[in-house]
Amino acid sequence: MASRKAPNEAAMRFKSLYAHGFVRVAACAPVVAPANPDANAEAILKFWREADAERAALLLTPELSLSGYAIDDLLLQEPLLDAVEAAIAKLVAASEDLFPILVVGAPLRSRTSIFNCAVVIHRGAILGVVPKSFLPNYREFYEKRYFSVASDTEDDLISVAGDWVDFGAKVVFTATDIPDFAFHVEICEDFWSPQPPSTMGALAGANVLLNLSASNIVIGKAEDRAVLVDSQSRRATAAYVFAAAGHGESTTDVAWDGQVIVYEMGEKIAEGERFARDPKLVTADIDVARIAQERRRVGTFHDAQARVKDELSKWRHISFDLGAPTEELPLKRKIDRFPFVPDDLSKRDRDCFEAYNIQVSGLAKRIEATNTKRVVIGVSGGLDSTHALIVIARAFDLLGLPRKNIIGVTMPGFATSDETKTSAWALMNALGIDAREVSIEPLAQRMLEDLDHPAARGEPVYDVAYENVQAGLRTDYLFRLANKEGGFVVGTGDLSELALGWCTYGVGDHMSHYNVNGGAPKTLIQYLIRWVSDSKLFDANTSATLNKVLEGEISPELIPGATPQSTQAVVGPYELQDFNLFWLTRYGLKPSKILFLAWSAWREKYDYATLKKWLGVFITRFFTNQYKRSAVPNGPKIVSGGALSPRGDWRMPSDASAAAWLAELDSNTPEALD
Repeated sequence: MASRKAPNEAAMRFKSLYAHGFVRVAACAPVVAPANPDANAEAILKFWREADAERAALLLTPELSLSGYAIDDLLLQEPLLDAVEAAIAKLVAASEDLFPILVVGAPLRSRTSIFNCAVVIHRGAILGVVPKSFLPNYREFYEKRYFSVASDTEDDLISVAGDWVDFGAKVVFTATDIPDFAFHVEICEDFWSPQPPSTMGALAGANVLLNLSASNIVIGKAEDRAVLVDSQSRRATAAYVFAAAGHGESTTDVAWDGQVIVYEMGEKIAEGERFARDPKLVTADIDVARIAQERRRVGTFHDAQARVKDELSKWRHISFDLGAPTEELPLKRKIDRFPFVPDDLSKRDRDCFEAYNIQVSGLAKRIEATNTKRVVIGVSGGLDSTHALIVIARAFDLLGLPRKNIIGVTMPGFATSDETKTSAWALMNALGIDAREVSIEPLAQRMLEDLDHPAARGEPVYDVAYENVQAGLRTDYLFRLANKEGGFVVGTGDLSELALGWCTYGVGDHMSHYNVNGGAPKTLIQYLIRWVSDSKLFDANTSATLNKVLEGEISPELIPGATPQSTQAVVGPYELQDFNLFWLTRYGLKPSKILFLAWSAWREKYDYATLKKWLGVFITRFFTNQYKRSAVPNGPKIVSGGALSPRGDWRMPSDASAAAWLAELDSNTPEALD
C-alpha cells in the first residue's frame, strides 16, 4: 500500500536521519578559562547554539568544563563553587530555547563532599547529575585531594543552583519518543578502570556511552584513548563519544590536546582536530536502531545481562522527551558505498590479504583432506573464474604441488567473445597449468535439437532453456573430467550471484565440489584481483592478464549479438546489489532504511527512482532464489555479513515470501523525491 502522506511531507520525512533510527550527537573541547565558570559557560553556550543549529540531540563537553580541570586547590574554594552553580543556573535558563541535551562537567558540593560531576541539562531542567566513579591518584593526578567517589554516598539527590535533582552513577537517560536512544555518562578515569561503569550502563540499556575527560596528553596517549573507545564500543555493542579537555587548560606541568572521537561498534565515525587553538564542534550521526538490532541478534549480550540482573535492578532510568525534528535533515555521516571493501587503503590492503588467504587456506585444507592431487576448473576469462584460478595456483604453490596438476578448461559456446577466450588462454598459459579447450557448441546444438528448441532451427529464441543448456553442459563436462582425472571441481560462482540467484541450479555454475568464491561478493573480487596483481604474487604476464580481465564487461556470454550480454542490466549494478546485500543480511534493516542509506551514499551517481527500483529487484530475487542457497557446496566464509551458506550465517525457508519486505519499502518511502 502506497504512503498516504502528501508527497512533499513523505519526501521530507524520508530525508530526515531521525526518521531512520539515527541520532545526531555533538561534542566539543571549548577553550577553557581556568577558574572562570561564567566565561566557560559562555564558551559552552556558543557550541550549544551551534549544536542546536545542527539539530544535534546532545552536546558533550569535557570533564570539569565549567571550572577548568587543572586548577588544583581552587576546586575547594567557595567562590569557585558558587560561581559554578551560578553558571549552571545560567545554562539551565538558556536550555529552554535549545534543542540539544547538554552534558557539562562541573565540581559540585553535597552535604559533606565535593564530587567531579557530569550535569545533564534539558529543556529548562537538570535531568540528573552523574558523579565520577574512579578517581586517579597517581602520576600527575591527585583527585582524591578534592573529590569523593560515587560510591562514597548513598544520596540519590543533590542540590544544584537551589534545586534538588537526581544524583548517582547508576543511571541511564532514556528518550520516550525515540525508542532506541538511551545514553550513559562516565568521566575520564572511569573507562581506564578494569570494569568501566559504561559496561554496566550498556547492559542497563544505554546504547550511547559518553565520556567527559580531562586526560592530559603525552606521546602515544591519543592512540591509547582511541583503542579504549574503539574496544568499549565493540564490547558493549554501543556508540562511544569521548571529549577531552584542550586549549586553555593550565599547562603548569602538563599539556592538553582536546581529542574528540566517536566510535560506533568498532567503527570510527567522527573525529575532531587535536591541539586546535580554535576548536570546532564535532558532530556524529549515530545509528541507534542498528545498535539495538545488533544487540537483539547477539545472544551473548542478553546472556551478560542475565548474569548481572540483580545488580541491574539497582539502576535507575531517567526518561525525557527529545522532540526530534521532523524537517529534512540528511546524514552528514559518510556511508561506505562498498561495505565489503574499505575506503581506507591500508585497511583495504589488509582485507584483501586476509580474504585471499582465507580462500587459499580453505582450498589447501580441502586438497589435503581429500588427498587429491588434481583439481579441475572452468576458465571463462571473466572475473570469477580468473580469481578462482589464481587462488588455486597459490594453494598448489603452498602445498608444493605442480601447477600442471591444475586442469583449466575454456569451453566456448554460442556467444563466447574472442576477448574473453583470449584472456582465458593468456591466464592459463601465464600460470603454467594444464590448459585445455573444449567447444560445447556441438553438444549444445544436439541438446537443443533433442528439446525441439527453435534455436536449433536457427530462430533467434534466446530463453532460459537456451542459456542453461550451455551452462549445464559446461558443468557436466567439468564433473566428468574430474572423475576421469581423479580430481575435484573448484567452483567459481560468487556471493553476489548467490544472493541474486544468478546461477544455474544443480548442473550449472551453482554446483561444484568446493567453491572458493562462494563467500566473496563481486565488488570484493574485483579488488582482490587488482590486489593480487599489485602485490606481484605471480609473474608480470599474469599481472598484465589480470588487469585486462578487470577491464571487461560482466557477462555470462550465453546470448549472441552485436552488443555483449550484460548481467547488470538484468540483476542491477553489482555495486548497488552488494550494498543492499550487506545491509539486509548483516543487520536485517528495513528496506526503507536501506534505501535511505543507498540514497545517502549513491545519490550523486544514481537517482532515487533507480535506487528504489534495484532494491525492489534485489528483495524479489533474494527471496525467490533461496532454494539455490539451501544447497550450496562447501566453501570458506570470507566477510562478516553476507555469508549465505545454510551451514553458516543464513538460514531461511526456500518458500518464504518477500511480500512484507516489499510492502514496507512501498509504504515507508515516497514515490519520488522533490
